[in-house]
Amino acid sequence: QVQLVESGGGLVQAGDSLRLSCAASGRTFELYTMGWFRQAPAKEREFVAAIITRSGDNTYYADSVKGRFTISRDNARNTVYLQMNSLKPEDTAVYYCAASTGVIFIRRLSTYPYWGQGTQVTVSS
Repeated sequence: QVQLVESGGGLVQAGDSLRLSCAASGRTFELYTMGWFRQAPAKEREFVAAIITRSGDNTYYADSVKGRFTISRDNARNTVYLQMNSLKPEDTAVYYCAASTGVIFIRRLSTYPYWGQGTQVTVSS
């Protein structure tokens, strides 16, 4: 089994930065893909970013965060990060970390069998 624990959320103003962390434990050695998703009130959960680690790291982003968010991974610490810069009120959501042994369809929720409980990010205008 795999456990994921997110941290780093909070209340910030527009234009500020936050860094989210997701610590993985358990059977982590085959978790090639780590992702971040978010869910705003009354909206569906959506893809934010993913990182696939096999021969090096490959990163993928939603268009809405490209250029502002950066996903990274520290394999020695089994931790994935989401650096969020230039935050906007529309980034307000609960952010979820997800993990998968798969490397395709990484923007789909169904690809990820493992999920954290989420961390709230609120951006005020």
